[in-house]
Amino acid sequence: MKAAVLIAAIAMLQAAAADAPPVAQPKYMRYMRALNVQQGSGQACAVLDAAIFPHAAPSLLDLRIFPKTPSSPAQNTSVAPHEVPYAILLIEPANQETDQAKLLNLGAGAEHSITFDLEMPQRPYSSVTLELDPALHDFLGTATVTATDALNGKGHSVLFGSFTIFDLASQHLSRSTTLPLPESTFPYLYVQLTMADAPGAKSTAGRFAPSIVKGASVPPSREAQTVYTTVAETNAITTQGRESIAKFTVPARVPVERVEFLMAPGSKGNFSRDVRVTATAEPAAESAVTESEGMEADQRTSLPETVTGSILRVHASEEGREISSDQLAVPTVLGANLQRAAKVEIAIENGDDQPLPIAAVRLEMRRRSLCFDAGALAGRPLTLYYGDPALTAPVYDYERLFTPVEKPLEVTLGPQLANPEFTPPPAPPRSFIDQHPELLWIALILAIAALGLVALKSGKSVRR
Repeated sequence: MKAAVLIAAIAMLQAAAADAPPVAQPKYMRYMRALNVQQGSGQACAVLDAAIFPHAAPSLLDLRIFPKTPSSPAQNTSVAPHEVPYAILLIEPANQETDQAKLLNLGAGAEHSITFDLEMPQRPYSSVTLELDPALHDFLGTATVTATDALNGKGHSVLFGSFTIFDLASQHLSRSTTLPLPESTFPYLYVQLTMADAPGAKSTAGRFAPSIVKGASVPPSREAQTVYTTVAETNAITTQGRESIAKFTVPARVPVERVEFLMAPGSKGNFSRDVRVTATAEPAAESAVTESEGMEADQRTSLPETVTGSILRVHASEEGREISSDQLAVPTVLGANLQRAAKVEIAIENGDDQPLPIAAVRLEMRRRSLCFDAGALAGRPLTLYYGDPALTAPVYDYERLFTPVEKPLEVTLGPQLANPEFTPPPAPPRSFIDQHPELLWIALILAIAALGLVALKSGKSVRR
């Protein structure tokens, strides 16, 4: 019995030692990039590009910054060099979502206008989308907006200006009811809305009653909008039937979160087109980079993933009103390329219209920045290392206490290079049980024998 307990204890100690996280060392990392820091001190940030993701561990767990190059004497010793703590800043909406403004005092105003107040959310805002009756089409409207501290004209007020809204369904164009406003925190907006028929409208009496206003939504402010970095770009646009097609191959683990369309310089035509984005992960056997770098390949069967959206451009003068609206990007969060390379196809549905004069199509991801304190490094050269899938995420006080500054020092990334000092990391130590599997059977037999003796003694006690 004691022998079985002793063997189990040894096995547990050996397993704990084998499970200890490996120490990050530059010589075990396949890739390196120089970090060129702008002159100065304080917080410094480098924008991470798409080239890092295919060669780093998933979720960038193995990124490490070291202040010395591989040729320095310190890195030839058995002692791991000192890491530079960092935090990864993901530029995205600052916990903002689209909110609803409260609709107040809806009614008819002078000269057949519609008037109402909007109680705005308690945060900065830079646009408002009026929610009009979805069955209402072919209209032109002018919204005059005044911001105020209090209702009924009792507080300080500022005229924001007049903005055009429209629906041009009969012209096969789109609809826009968003009012672009200055960045503001006024608690109330007073809106005077004047509506008219657009060319081609089937006018009916009373169709512009106050009841067409159903509410208003408030998107995140401009300062909280997402910033994007280009993943891939192509100007090879082909026409297949009624569609314009752009194709990409995206390496494994590179995030794709938006598709942007760049129109040819000088193009002025108005349009509204549907867009289809299809992504299909390549078979695991084709993901050679993943397997060659010691990362486990995803063996699941690939399924196509489809995201739809639309793009539009309307620049026109209708009934004396200037209309200007551009929507040339489609939110596209793809999961097909998380662990494998993926084929991505972008299709613009032209219908019976001429193909759009598209200069380029871009795949984009949210901007991710690697930030650290440059003041404590005294101008020493820094190198970013990655490519060791055995590493776990680092734990730094700097990351836990990190607060981004408005204007950090700019850091540029050098080209990705193969680490000339790379050495394959040693195999993890085998546990005591792995080295002596026969002992597990011995312990099991001893335990069964001990239980048998206990059962035998218990049976004799019961008979007495």
